[in-house]
Amino acid sequence: MYSFEKHIGSCIRVAKRETKRLFSNKIYVFCIFIVPLFSLFFFLSLMHEGLPADLPLALVDLDNSPSSRNLARQLDAFEGTQIVLRTSDFSKARENMQQGKIYGILLIPDNFSKDAVSGKQPKLSFYTNNSYLIAGSLLFKDLKTVSVLASAAVGLQTGRAKGYTDNQITTQIQPILIDTHLIGNPWLNYSVYLNNVILPGILQLMIFCVTVYSIGIEIKEHSKRKWLRAGDYSILTSLVGKLLPQTILFLISGLVIYVALYGMMGFPFNGSIFSMLLLLFLFVISSQAFGVLMIGILPTLRLGLSFACIWGMISFSISGFSFPVNAMYPFVQAVSNLFPLRHYFLIYVDQALNGRGMLYSWEHYIALAAFLILPVLVLKPLKFAMRHVKYEL
Repeated sequence: MYSFEKHIGSCIRVAKRETKRLFSNKIYVFCIFIVPLFSLFFFLSLMHEGLPADLPLALVDLDNSPSSRNLARQLDAFEGTQIVLRTSDFSKARENMQQGKIYGILLIPDNFSKDAVSGKQPKLSFYTNNSYLIAGSLLFKDLKTVSVLASAAVGLQTGRAKGYTDNQITTQIQPILIDTHLIGNPWLNYSVYLNNVILPGILQLMIFCVTVYSIGIEIKEHSKRKWLRAGDYSILTSLVGKLLPQTILFLISGLVIYVALYGMMGFPFNGSIFSMLLLLFLFVISSQAFGVLMIGILPTLRLGLSFACIWGMISFSISGFSFPVNAMYPFVQAVSNLFPLRHYFLIYVDQALNGRGMLYSWEHYIALAAFLILPVLVLKPLKFAMRHVKYEL
């Protein structure tokens, strides 16, 4: 009991020392509070409309008939599309796309209406600039939709001319009705899709960097012996005491993000509050544990921070929210489990979006908790570095 109380006292002593260092160094305040809160404001304001609207499009109408003009009005009425250039010169439209002024072109051929009524199957051509992935994809969807509508309108007009009823024509135009139900994000809101992972990912990156920096700076500034002395020369006690204030502050930043996303913005939240709070806690401490591993493997500030930045940036690509992990190479699929953000994303989908019970996500909760083993693997190398590594200025 005495030994346990002694370690608790040492841990508190180190935590008090670290708290003073946290608030006396602007780098900590910047990384723990300013970066996550600025990112929160920036990304939420950037995508406050949910989907990009009024994407610029060029219309090349070589037919200039009532039918082609009606088709143009239908396309311009779409929320995501705005016809900003009407011309009969395709070269001019192409030049505007190459200059980045427009993201798509709709080409209506000459004699479009006459050929459609006579059954000659005219072709509508549309071009999208997929160098801008989101803009190009959204315009492609609208252009494809309006082309289907145009085909249906022509079919309806031709059928009526042949004496068919509207019901008979409809079964020919659309023999199968599609009933679509979008789960989790029925509004196709890009803010919901992106910010629920980007913001925790930025928080994780800051946790990596702060953890590595707070330990590495002790080596660089030759204050490592004072730190170990405050922890009674126990590297484990010293680490716990150092990381405890950071854990509390990062949890506060994470709670602010949660309140903004699910409280103020009303993002989908179908699970329990406890499951998401547990997720946040495990996410923070698992990221800290990984940060200890980084500085333990590379016990110099420069190399440790490089490791933290690289691993944190790769997390955005390998977590699976932008490109499915199961479509990656098998080796990459296995490596993805070494990133805390990957498990955060899977739990978020199960809990917040789908509202499933915590039992369905148990393996990912355990995976996050398993990251706590990582610091144990580098305790001896880290303690050796504290005693013997001399930082060359």
